[in-house]
Amino acid sequence: MIILFLQQKIAEKVVDTLDKNVWQKIREILTLKLELGAFKISILSLIIVIVTFIVTKYALYFITKLITKRLDKENVPKFESLFSFIKYFIYALVGVMVFQALGINLTPILAASAALLVGVGLALQTLFQDILSGVFILIDRTVIVGDIIELDGKVGRVEEIKLRTTRAVTIDNKVLVIPNHKYLTKSLFNWTQNGKKTRDTVAVGVAYDSDVNLVKKLLLKAVHENKKILSEPEPIVLFEDFGDSSLQFKVVYTISDSFMGAIPRSELRFEITRLFREHNIQIPFPQREIRVLSDHRNN
Repeated sequence: MIILFLQQKIAEKVVDTLDKNVWQKIREILTLKLELGAFKISILSLIIVIVTFIVTKYALYFITKLITKRLDKENVPKFESLFSFIKYFIYALVGVMVFQALGINLTPILAASAALLVGVGLALQTLFQDILSGVFILIDRTVIVGDIIELDGKVGRVEEIKLRTTRAVTIDNKVLVIPNHKYLTKSLFNWTQNGKKTRDTVAVGVAYDSDVNLVKKLLLKAVHENKKILSEPEPIVLFEDFGDSSLQFKVVYTISDSFMGAIPRSELRFEITRLFREHNIQIPFPQREIRVLSDHRNN
Protein backbone atom coordinates (compact mmCIF):
# COMPACT_ATOMS: atom_id res chain seq x y z
CA MET A 1 0.00 0.00 0.00
CA ILE A 2 2.83 2.36 0.86
CA ILE A 3 4.50 1.62 -2.48
CA LEU A 4 1.31 2.29 -4.42
CA PHE A 5 0.81 5.55 -2.53
CA LEU A 6 4.38 6.65 -3.34
CA GLN A 7 3.93 5.71 -7.00
CA GLN A 8 0.71 7.77 -7.18
CA LYS A 9 2.36 10.81 -5.63
CA ILE A 10 5.34 10.53 -7.96
CA ALA A 11 3.02 10.27 -10.98
CA GLU A 12 1.05 13.34 -9.86
CA LYS A 13 4.30 15.28 -9.39
CA VAL A 14 5.51 14.32 -12.86
CA VAL A 15 2.16 15.34 -14.41
CA ASP A 16 2.18 18.67 -12.54
CA THR A 17 5.72 19.30 -13.71
CA LEU A 18 4.83 18.43 -17.30
CA ASP A 19 1.72 20.63 -17.14
CA LYS A 20 3.74 23.53 -15.79
CA ASN A 21 6.37 23.07 -18.48
CA VAL A 22 3.73 22.85 -21.24
CA TRP A 23 1.88 25.96 -20.08
CA GLN A 24 5.15 27.76 -19.66
CA LYS A 25 6.14 26.92 -23.21
CA ILE A 26 2.73 27.98 -24.53
CA ARG A 27 2.97 31.22 -22.56
CA GLU A 28 6.44 31.88 -23.95
CA ILE A 29 5.20 31.30 -27.51
CA LEU A 30 2.15 33.55 -27.10
CA THR A 31 4.22 36.38 -25.60
CA LEU A 32 6.86 36.12 -28.32
CA LYS A 33 7.25 39.49 -30.03
CA LEU A 34 7.12 39.73 -33.80
CA GLU A 35 9.13 42.63 -35.16
CA LEU A 36 7.95 44.30 -38.36
CA GLY A 37 10.41 47.15 -38.71
CA ALA A 38 9.70 49.56 -35.87
CA PHE A 39 6.39 47.85 -35.16
CA LYS A 40 6.26 45.07 -32.53
CA ILE A 41 3.33 42.80 -31.74
CA SER A 42 3.04 39.55 -29.80
CA ILE A 43 1.50 36.40 -31.23
CA LEU A 44 -1.26 36.57 -28.60
CA SER A 45 -2.11 40.16 -29.60
CA LEU A 46 -2.15 39.14 -33.25
CA ILE A 47 -4.58 36.30 -32.49
CA ILE A 48 -6.82 38.68 -30.52
CA VAL A 49 -6.85 41.14 -33.44
CA ILE A 50 -7.76 38.40 -35.94
CA VAL A 51 -10.51 36.98 -33.71
CA THR A 52 -11.92 40.47 -33.09
CA PHE A 53 -12.19 41.21 -36.80
CA ILE A 54 -13.81 37.81 -37.46
CA VAL A 55 -16.37 38.46 -34.70
CA THR A 56 -16.99 41.97 -36.09
CA LYS A 57 -17.50 40.57 -39.59
CA TYR A 58 -20.14 38.06 -38.47
CA ALA A 59 -21.82 40.61 -36.20
CA LEU A 60 -22.20 43.02 -39.13
CA TYR A 61 -23.51 40.15 -41.27
CA PHE A 62 -26.25 39.31 -38.75
CA ILE A 63 -27.13 42.99 -38.31
CA THR A 64 -27.50 43.33 -42.08
CA LYS A 65 -29.74 40.26 -42.26
CA LEU A 66 -31.85 41.46 -39.33
CA ILE A 67 -32.48 44.89 -40.86
CA THR A 68 -33.04 43.75 -44.46
CA LYS A 69 -35.77 41.35 -43.31
CA ARG A 70 -37.85 44.34 -42.20
CA LEU A 71 -37.28 46.43 -45.36
CA ASP A 72 -39.18 46.42 -48.62
CA LYS A 73 -37.49 44.60 -51.48
CA GLU A 74 -36.89 47.81 -53.41
CA ASN A 75 -35.10 49.38 -50.41
CA VAL A 76 -32.82 46.41 -49.67
CA PRO A 77 -30.19 47.20 -52.38
CA LYS A 78 -30.09 50.83 -51.23
CA PHE A 79 -29.49 49.84 -47.60
CA GLU A 80 -26.83 47.29 -48.57
CA SER A 81 -24.98 49.90 -50.63
CA LEU A 82 -25.08 52.43 -47.81
CA PHE A 83 -24.16 49.86 -45.14
CA SER A 84 -21.18 48.62 -47.18
CA PHE A 85 -19.80 52.15 -46.96
CA ILE A 86 -20.38 52.30 -43.18
CA LYS A 87 -18.60 48.96 -42.70
CA TYR A 88 -15.24 50.51 -43.62
CA PHE A 89 -15.56 53.04 -40.80
CA ILE A 90 -16.63 50.32 -38.33
CA TYR A 91 -13.63 48.13 -39.20
CA ALA A 92 -11.27 51.10 -38.87
CA LEU A 93 -12.79 52.08 -35.51
CA VAL A 94 -12.63 48.50 -34.17
CA GLY A 95 -9.02 48.20 -35.31
CA VAL A 96 -7.94 51.38 -33.50
CA MET A 97 -9.82 50.38 -30.32
CA VAL A 98 -8.28 46.89 -30.25
CA PHE A 99 -4.74 48.17 -30.79
CA GLN A 100 -5.18 50.76 -28.04
CA ALA A 101 -6.62 48.16 -25.64
CA LEU A 102 -3.61 45.92 -26.26
CA GLY A 103 -1.22 48.81 -25.67
CA ILE A 104 0.19 48.60 -29.20
CA ASN A 105 1.85 51.80 -30.37
CA LEU A 106 0.64 52.75 -33.84
CA THR A 107 2.77 55.89 -34.08
CA PRO A 108 5.65 54.23 -36.02
CA ILE A 109 3.22 52.85 -38.62
CA LEU A 110 1.39 56.16 -39.02
CA ALA A 111 4.66 58.09 -39.25
CA ALA A 112 6.10 55.73 -41.84
CA SER A 113 2.96 55.75 -43.98
CA ALA A 114 2.10 59.45 -43.69
CA ALA A 115 3.61 60.42 -47.05
CA LEU A 116 2.06 57.36 -48.70
CA LEU A 117 -1.37 58.14 -47.24
CA VAL A 118 -1.19 61.72 -48.56
CA GLY A 119 -0.40 60.44 -52.06
CA VAL A 120 -3.13 57.81 -51.91
CA GLY A 121 -5.60 60.41 -50.60
CA LEU A 122 -4.93 62.72 -53.54
CA ALA A 123 -5.22 59.83 -55.98
CA LEU A 124 -8.49 58.65 -54.43
CA GLN A 125 -10.07 62.11 -54.18
CA THR A 126 -12.45 61.44 -57.07
CA LEU A 127 -13.29 58.02 -55.61
CA PHE A 128 -14.34 59.58 -52.30
CA GLN A 129 -16.42 62.17 -54.18
CA ASP A 130 -18.21 59.34 -55.99
CA ILE A 131 -18.87 57.49 -52.72
CA LEU A 132 -20.20 60.56 -50.90
CA SER A 133 -22.37 61.44 -53.89
CA GLY A 134 -23.71 57.88 -53.89
CA VAL A 135 -24.65 58.23 -50.22
CA PHE A 136 -26.48 61.51 -50.92
CA ILE A 137 -28.36 59.93 -53.84
CA LEU A 138 -29.51 57.02 -51.68
CA ILE A 139 -30.58 59.32 -48.85
CA ASP A 140 -32.42 62.11 -50.69
CA ARG A 141 -33.63 59.85 -53.56
CA THR A 142 -32.59 62.30 -56.27
CA VAL A 143 -32.48 59.36 -58.64
CA ILE A 144 -34.07 55.94 -58.18
CA VAL A 145 -34.05 52.77 -60.24
CA GLY A 146 -36.38 53.13 -63.22
CA ASP A 147 -35.94 56.90 -63.62
CA ILE A 148 -35.13 58.29 -67.04
CA ILE A 149 -32.32 60.81 -66.73
CA GLU A 150 -30.42 63.13 -69.05
CA LEU A 151 -26.82 64.04 -68.24
CA ASP A 152 -24.28 65.64 -70.58
CA GLY A 153 -26.68 65.19 -73.49
CA LYS A 154 -27.01 61.42 -72.89
CA VAL A 155 -30.36 59.86 -71.97
CA GLY A 156 -30.81 56.54 -70.21
CA ARG A 157 -33.06 54.54 -67.91
CA VAL A 158 -31.45 53.88 -64.50
CA GLU A 159 -30.98 50.15 -63.94
CA GLU A 160 -28.72 50.06 -60.87
CA ILE A 161 -27.38 52.56 -58.34
CA LYS A 162 -24.15 51.54 -56.64
CA LEU A 163 -22.07 53.38 -54.08
CA ARG A 164 -19.59 54.69 -56.68
CA THR A 165 -21.40 54.55 -60.02
CA THR A 166 -24.87 54.50 -61.53
CA ARG A 167 -25.63 52.15 -64.41
CA ALA A 168 -28.16 53.25 -67.02
CA VAL A 169 -29.24 51.77 -70.36
CA THR A 170 -29.73 54.02 -73.40
CA ILE A 171 -32.45 53.67 -76.01
CA ASP A 172 -30.04 51.78 -78.30
CA ASN A 173 -29.33 49.27 -75.47
CA LYS A 174 -25.89 50.62 -74.63
CA VAL A 175 -24.81 50.59 -70.98
CA LEU A 176 -24.05 54.05 -69.62
CA VAL A 177 -21.84 54.03 -66.50
CA ILE A 178 -22.06 57.38 -64.69
CA PRO A 179 -19.66 58.29 -61.85
CA ASN A 180 -21.84 59.52 -59.01
CA HIS A 181 -19.90 62.76 -58.47
CA LYS A 182 -21.30 64.07 -61.77
CA TYR A 183 -24.69 64.43 -60.08
CA LEU A 184 -23.18 67.16 -57.91
CA THR A 185 -21.09 68.89 -60.59
CA LYS A 186 -23.43 68.70 -63.61
CA SER A 187 -27.03 69.69 -64.33
CA LEU A 188 -29.15 66.55 -64.16
CA PHE A 189 -32.55 66.28 -65.86
CA ASN A 190 -34.82 63.67 -64.30
CA TRP A 191 -37.58 63.12 -66.84
CA THR A 192 -39.75 60.91 -64.66
CA GLN A 193 -39.38 62.21 -61.09
CA ASN A 194 -42.82 63.87 -61.33
CA GLY A 195 -44.37 60.82 -63.00
CA LYS A 196 -44.01 58.71 -66.12
CA LYS A 197 -46.04 61.11 -68.29
CA THR A 198 -43.93 63.78 -69.99
CA ARG A 199 -44.55 66.57 -72.47
CA ASP A 200 -42.84 66.56 -75.84
CA THR A 201 -42.90 68.82 -78.90
CA VAL A 202 -42.35 68.86 -82.64
CA ALA A 203 -41.56 72.17 -84.34
CA VAL A 204 -42.20 73.02 -87.99
CA GLY A 205 -42.06 76.08 -90.20
CA VAL A 206 -44.46 76.88 -93.06
CA ALA A 207 -44.48 79.42 -95.88
CA TYR A 208 -45.84 82.91 -95.19
CA ASP A 209 -48.79 82.47 -97.59
CA SER A 210 -50.02 79.34 -95.76
CA ASP A 211 -53.46 79.10 -94.11
CA VAL A 212 -52.50 79.13 -90.42
CA ASN A 213 -55.84 77.65 -89.31
CA LEU A 214 -55.37 74.75 -91.70
CA VAL A 215 -51.82 74.27 -90.40
CA LYS A 216 -53.16 74.04 -86.85
CA LYS A 217 -55.85 71.58 -87.91
CA LEU A 218 -53.36 69.30 -89.71
CA LEU A 219 -50.90 69.32 -86.83
CA LEU A 220 -53.62 68.28 -84.38
CA LYS A 221 -54.82 65.61 -86.80
CA ALA A 222 -51.32 64.11 -87.02
CA VAL A 223 -51.10 64.02 -83.23
CA HIS A 224 -54.56 62.50 -82.63
CA GLU A 225 -53.92 59.69 -85.12
CA ASN A 226 -50.75 58.57 -83.36
CA LYS A 227 -51.54 55.78 -80.86
CA LYS A 228 -48.36 56.41 -78.84
CA ILE A 229 -49.60 59.88 -77.88
CA LEU A 230 -52.06 60.36 -75.01
CA SER A 231 -55.35 62.13 -75.62
CA GLU A 232 -55.25 63.65 -72.12
CA PRO A 233 -54.08 66.27 -71.52
CA GLU A 234 -55.27 67.68 -74.82
CA PRO A 235 -52.49 68.41 -77.35
CA ILE A 236 -52.10 72.07 -78.34
CA VAL A 237 -50.54 73.99 -81.22
CA LEU A 238 -48.48 77.11 -80.55
CA PHE A 239 -47.84 79.80 -83.15
CA GLU A 240 -44.35 80.63 -81.90
CA ASP A 241 -42.95 83.36 -84.10
CA PHE A 242 -42.60 85.05 -87.47
CA GLY A 243 -39.30 83.68 -88.70
CA ASP A 244 -36.97 85.03 -91.36
CA SER A 245 -38.44 82.81 -94.06
CA SER A 246 -41.28 80.91 -92.35
CA LEU A 247 -44.11 81.00 -89.85
CA GLN A 248 -42.96 78.89 -86.91
CA PHE A 249 -45.36 76.45 -85.21
CA LYS A 250 -44.96 73.93 -82.41
CA VAL A 251 -47.29 71.10 -81.49
CA VAL A 252 -47.21 70.07 -77.81
CA TYR A 253 -48.39 66.61 -76.71
CA THR A 254 -48.02 64.08 -73.88
CA ILE A 255 -46.51 60.59 -73.95
CA SER A 256 -46.40 57.87 -71.31
CA ASP A 257 -42.89 56.59 -72.09
CA SER A 258 -40.42 59.41 -72.57
CA PHE A 259 -37.60 56.88 -72.94
CA MET A 260 -39.04 55.98 -76.36
CA GLY A 261 -39.95 59.60 -77.19
CA ALA A 262 -37.83 59.65 -80.36
CA ILE A 263 -40.20 57.17 -82.06
CA PRO A 264 -43.45 59.22 -81.86
CA ARG A 265 -41.47 62.36 -82.79
CA SER A 266 -40.24 60.65 -85.94
CA GLU A 267 -43.71 59.28 -86.77
CA LEU A 268 -45.21 62.75 -86.34
CA ARG A 269 -42.71 64.32 -88.71
CA PHE A 270 -43.50 61.69 -91.36
CA GLU A 271 -47.24 62.28 -90.98
CA ILE A 272 -46.93 66.09 -90.93
CA THR A 273 -44.88 66.00 -94.12
CA ARG A 274 -47.49 63.81 -95.82
CA LEU A 275 -50.42 65.96 -94.70
CA PHE A 276 -48.73 69.22 -95.71
CA ARG A 277 -47.93 67.90 -99.19
CA GLU A 278 -51.49 66.61 -99.54
CA HIS A 279 -52.87 70.10 -98.74
CA ASN A 280 -50.20 72.05 -100.65
CA ILE A 281 -48.62 73.59 -97.55
CA GLN A 282 -44.97 74.29 -98.15
CA ILE A 283 -42.19 73.86 -95.62
CA PRO A 284 -39.71 76.49 -96.83
CA PHE A 285 -35.97 76.22 -96.65
CA PRO A 286 -33.82 79.17 -95.51
CA GLN A 287 -33.29 81.75 -98.24
CA ARG A 288 -30.71 84.48 -98.46
CA GLU A 289 -30.64 87.41 -100.88
CA ILE A 290 -27.19 88.33 -102.15
CA ARG A 291 -26.50 91.65 -103.83
CA VAL A 292 -23.38 92.18 -105.93
CA LEU A 293 -22.25 95.79 -106.17
CA SER A 294 -20.12 96.61 -109.20
CA ASP A 295 -17.52 99.38 -109.19
CA HIS A 296 -18.29 101.81 -112.08
CA ARG A 297 -15.20 103.93 -111.52
CA ASN A 298 -13.12 101.65 -113.75
CA ASN A 299 -15.55 102.10 -116.67
